[in-house]
Amino acid sequence: MKSYGLLSATAIASAMLAIGAPAWAQTSTPAESASLSTSPTETDKSDDSNDILVTGSHIRSIYKGADPVITIRREDAVANGFSTTTDLLQSNAITNGTSQINNAYGGYVTNGGPGANTISLRGLGPSRTLLLLNGRRLAPSGSRGAVGSVDLNTLPSAMVDRIEVLNAGSSSIYGSDAVAGVINVITRKFKGLELDGEVNVPGVGAGVQKRLAAVFGAGNDDFSINGSIEYYKRNALAYADRDFSQCQIGYRNDGKGGGPGTGDFIDPKTGKSKCYGIANGTGDSGVTINTIGLPGVLGGTVALAPGVPAGYNGTCNRFRPNPLVTTGAYPGYECVGGGSISLNVRDTFAPSLLNQPLISGTENYNGFLSGTYNLHALGDAELYGELLVSRRDSSQLGQRQFTIDYNQGSLLLPTALRNGNFGSCVQASFPTCITGTPVAARVFANYGNYNNYQTSDYVKFGGGIRGNLPYKFHYDLYASQSWSDARYTTDLILTNRLAQSLDVVASGSGFACRNPVGGCVAAPALTSDVIGGVFPQAWLNYVVAPVTGTTKFRETTFAANFDGPLFDLPGGTAQIALGAEHRSQNIDDTPSTESQNGNLYGFTSSTITRGSDSVTEGYGELELPLLHNQLIHDLTVTASGRYTSYRSYGGNFTYKFGGLISPVEWFSVRGSYGTSFRAPQLFEQYLGATSGFQAAQNDICGNLTANSLPNRIKNCAADGVPLGFTPTNGIQVNQRGGAASGLASENSRNINVGGVFNPKFAGGSFSLSVDYFDIKVSNGVSQLSYSTILSQCYDSVEFRANSVCNLVVRGSTAPYPLTVTTGYVNIATSVVRGIDYNARFTHDLAGGKVLLNAKVTQFLSMYDQNLPTDPIVDQVGFVRQPRFTGVFDATYALKGFSVHYSGEWTQHTSSDTYVTGNDPTYNFNTPDYWLHSLSVAYKAPKYEMTVGVRNLTDKNPPSISAGYYNRVGNAPLYSGYDFVGRTFFVSVTTKF
Repeated sequence: MKSYGLLSATAIASAMLAIGAPAWAQTSTPAESASLSTSPTETDKSDDSNDILVTGSHIRSIYKGADPVITIRREDAVANGFSTTTDLLQSNAITNGTSQINNAYGGYVTNGGPGANTISLRGLGPSRTLLLLNGRRLAPSGSRGAVGSVDLNTLPSAMVDRIEVLNAGSSSIYGSDAVAGVINVITRKFKGLELDGEVNVPGVGAGVQKRLAAVFGAGNDDFSINGSIEYYKRNALAYADRDFSQCQIGYRNDGKGGGPGTGDFIDPKTGKSKCYGIANGTGDSGVTINTIGLPGVLGGTVALAPGVPAGYNGTCNRFRPNPLVTTGAYPGYECVGGGSISLNVRDTFAPSLLNQPLISGTENYNGFLSGTYNLHALGDAELYGELLVSRRDSSQLGQRQFTIDYNQGSLLLPTALRNGNFGSCVQASFPTCITGTPVAARVFANYGNYNNYQTSDYVKFGGGIRGNLPYKFHYDLYASQSWSDARYTTDLILTNRLAQSLDVVASGSGFACRNPVGGCVAAPALTSDVIGGVFPQAWLNYVVAPVTGTTKFRETTFAANFDGPLFDLPGGTAQIALGAEHRSQNIDDTPSTESQNGNLYGFTSSTITRGSDSVTEGYGELELPLLHNQLIHDLTVTASGRYTSYRSYGGNFTYKFGGLISPVEWFSVRGSYGTSFRAPQLFEQYLGATSGFQAAQNDICGNLTANSLPNRIKNCAADGVPLGFTPTNGIQVNQRGGAASGLASENSRNINVGGVFNPKFAGGSFSLSVDYFDIKVSNGVSQLSYSTILSQCYDSVEFRANSVCNLVVRGSTAPYPLTVTTGYVNIATSVVRGIDYNARFTHDLAGGKVLLNAKVTQFLSMYDQNLPTDPIVDQVGFVRQPRFTGVFDATYALKGFSVHYSGEWTQHTSSDTYVTGNDPTYNFNTPDYWLHSLSVAYKAPKYEMTVGVRNLTDKNPPSISAGYYNRVGNAPLYSGYDFVGRTFFVSVTTKF
């Protein structure tokens, strides 16, 4: 369980480094002078004195592993301009081009809350990737109710020695979550004092990153202490800072051979393709602003705005102020919508949209401390301990529309508009209106920016005792406690205050709240300023308040491991490991009182997420070296099994078999077959109920005709809904956790088969590996969308006998209000298959040494099925799911100087056939994407300096059409593309 230093020097270099650095500059111990291979675990046999633990095993041996493990060192991160461990972990070198949640997702709802960064191997999600620090689990942290994965911001950077990535399921070794693989972050052993600083400056001048750190260590034969303290700050990079993100358009072809964008709507005010609101990440309709909804009148009786067809005689019901209009039904206003008029003639873009962060800012503080003390007793026992402390202060600007209902008769309206009837009050959609009172005018204004900010604290303390037992056995007893505490705040409009401020009486020359309790400030009278988003500050100060929630997550672990030799075999000594572990977790997310009471205007309500779970496990692992230099060079097999008992869902057994055969020293075949599982995370079980609303037109029983699906017609009629019904109420959507419905664990099976070719020759080395992987997750935890629930219910032959219909409640009389409850259930199936290719070449050259690396991943299949009846849609090659990704690098080192080049490749993608059926109007394909980086480093005994540039050619991300994928400007929201642009970096280290 404890990782003692896998390998270094030549053995580490043999890991098919995804990003290279001068590995030959280090010193090798005899046990680590291995032949080059694709895994750092593949070294020559050695005696017990040099036995170590490897990632993916509890046995102390230097066995050539059955599964591929790659290793990336701290020097590699520096050479490529990765300022933090987070940046390195989310790079293509580790993720194989699968999308990750990073600081570009600040405006989206993500697990762990805004500002949290996570890691997902094989594209199976962060909950199916296990992250370790020095061989031990890290507990989840973050904010809001859906905390279930490690926030990478908690990891130290300067203290990291290397990162080992096991790309194979390993639940029989590590327990839950090790479905797609295991990442082990290993810290440095250091004596002395080291000061470390790095700055990354994008070419646009914004979004600067700074990191300062001190690393220290001391010790002798009886004790050691190592630690680091560091500070990291990343300034936000706004949409306005990058050209490609300043104008989101439809990005459509005209279907006549024109390029992308030539078929976009032309803004009549500018004569150019219209820019839409970036807040609408998938579409191109933007968010209507600077507009007012009034009772509909014929176009011939009002002034028509530019872009409205001349002579339009349909019904106009959307207007914007124009003081030049002096006649017609609404003097001072011109028509911008209604009926068949395109929405594009309205204002949908506000300059404040560009203040939103393209990359959100964060300020992190990290501390790490580890120590050992030799007791000279209890089997030459050693006491050991670790402390990890971190704080993340992050923030994100949001953007919103402000919809204000002025009720019929309101004194805040001009007399000419006061008695109109724009429509009935629909409290579900506009909760500030007074039920039963007609709305005379509805303002669609631009609120502007609002702030989200979080503080997330994380502490983990762990330690134990390890020593020797008779017969060369070893023991390791360990305990740890983790604490995660977060506060999350958003500046939001309170519904009750807004409603109170809109209910006014005359007061002198102005207005006052009818109910003055709480220092109520009357809402502003309707003016062109209000429609344009200019509001009195005193009123905003009253209706807007910071709303704060808190999140707490706790994890306690006790573990014991025993390992040692069993008996001799022709290939060596059989080894065994036995152990047990107990973990307990609890979560408590308490949203603000205003959120719990549904008092946040335009935002969903939420309730407390609170629950706990515990697990007790026992495991065993066996290594059998059957042959060594007898007929063949090597033959070793391994087996492992783990029984797990969760309080929440019961027991589960996982197992794994693997082996490696080397007919000759320079060629090996390896493989493994195993099962893994993932226990439901606490938030998936106990997520507090939340409620929100979807548009009325999404009611599946709305606007049915005789040509609609027969089952749908029949089932809607059974609920009392007639043909031709036009829904007017929003759909209430409630969400909940899955504990009440018996949520169980996910199960998976994992197959890995590969070969390693590593001949030796004078003056250099070459190695090549090819590994096939095949992962299938069954009984996966998924949350059905409200639309899936409605279609599965109303299109079903069984209808109300269908269990999914228990999640649908409908009123029996018009307007037939509809409520859908969604929750986490065990239904999904996920499949990922592919091949990893790794190659490495080193050779002496002109007094120095050259190192070439190539790491390519090919995905063969990748799909999800939420329901067994869902069609299988293979996503490989789609936008954000490239078939091939690769990292290629070259390093030349001579006398302390080194030059490093890296190229990161993402293959072209296309979703045209799937999304549009190859409609030439749309563009859902991207070209091959390359990022080039270059750095120069100098290393002296007491001083190191690296200078370089990432994204050397200042490559922008590609563009796609609106309407299907979330976009950043016109680019797909995808972590494999660089949104920052060319970035210069300098790293300096001084040792004392």
